[in-house]
Amino acid sequence: MEELHTFGVRVFPWYAIFRQSAWRWARPRHKREPGNLKNYLGAQKGLDQSHGFGLYALLSTPMKRFQEWNFGDMPSARPSRHYFLLALPLGIPVVLVFLVLGLADIGFACTRILWNDNKYGVMVARSMDWPESTEPVLWFLPRGMERDGSKCGPETVVKENPLRWTSKYASLAIGIYGVGTVDGINEKGLGGHLLFLAKTDFGPRDPKKKGVAAILWLQYVLDQAATVKEAVALLKNVQPVMIQAHGHDSTIHLALEDKSGDSAILEYIDGKPKIHQGRQFTIMTNDPPYDDQLALLAKMDFSQPGQNTPVPGNISAPDRFQRAAYFSKFFPEPKDMQQAFATILAAIRGVSVPFGTPYNKLGDGFPVYNTEYRTVADLTHGVYGFELTTTPNFFWVEFSDFKPEKGQPAMSLTPGAINLAGDVSAQFKPASPPF
Repeated sequence: MEELHTFGVRVFPWYAIFRQSAWRWARPRHKREPGNLKNYLGAQKGLDQSHGFGLYALLSTPMKRFQEWNFGDMPSARPSRHYFLLALPLGIPVVLVFLVLGLADIGFACTRILWNDNKYGVMVARSMDWPESTEPVLWFLPRGMERDGSKCGPETVVKENPLRWTSKYASLAIGIYGVGTVDGINEKGLGGHLLFLAKTDFGPRDPKKKGVAAILWLQYVLDQAATVKEAVALLKNVQPVMIQAHGHDSTIHLALEDKSGDSAILEYIDGKPKIHQGRQFTIMTNDPPYDDQLALLAKMDFSQPGQNTPVPGNISAPDRFQRAAYFSKFFPEPKDMQQAFATILAAIRGVSVPFGTPYNKLGDGFPVYNTEYRTVADLTHGVYGFELTTTPNFFWVEFSDFKPEKGQPAMSLTPGAINLAGDVSAQFKPASPPF
């Protein structure tokens, strides 16, 4: 990490000249509005929160953060375009470095907390930590929808013995990049979450098993299972298949829970499935694999909790795992929905990643993984909450406000509007899901 930071500090003055001069160099053919220049340099839509694969995206987003940390006054500078020629020899290596780093495998760095020992109801929260916008969309998906597990968007990724199904249950879920879902609950009180795990290895394709694109792994169980036990049984005959979306490999593991309080963590390590099932498995983050996370937690001495207890406080996956496990032991008994949501929201916010925090632990080259959004689900009462970190509001939807029957339209809501707060079920509009 120190090497990367030092590299950034030493190279940045030349990179800054290169970038600012390139900006001026482009001006005669394109106005200096960001949108025009981004289009000129091949960046993707939504560049402000995306690393994309355009030249401008690869140049500006990672280095922009070095700029903010170390050279805050540089954006106002407008060097002469003659510096462009001076900076070019050093600018090209910088571009090449970030081209390599930007194409590395990355995944969802997040936290999941299950609260299944209170009298109000079974609650679960997750955070989504990611270096760009995942283009989240909230979906209501009714029963009777045909789903094709061979697809990742328009691409067929499972060519032999693909899994196809018709949904038995309605669900509320969060879409990612328009190709699948990473978080959600269904009408029976089953919840699930896909989180990053670098060690994931689904193994070579076994054509004897039905294959499903990994990004639809969760949606399959939300559509077909009412409980954790049912979901685990269904998945024993299914093989997730690695896919790539937005240039990112789906190295993920799956957390499930239901309104009885049961829980399961499903991972694929060295090509073999590993399942931890039971009410005691309430916390999940990222690497190392779950057995190792439990072993690390067992080494912590939390026997005398208090303000001087040395609880890990950084943002690595083991630190978040141990911190979530520690604080979740002290949740007060909630009297109503408001107290229940407030309690678990405080916990998931406490393991979230603030904007600008250095986070290079995943080996992917991106220096920052701030939390993009948080979800909270009340599995007992069928309430699903959402909080986008770029807006100050928390909102929720209730299953009772939707019609789950076959033939009813799918409906969606894109978060981000400043007026989204409270119960927003009425703001969902009919839409056709792209998966």
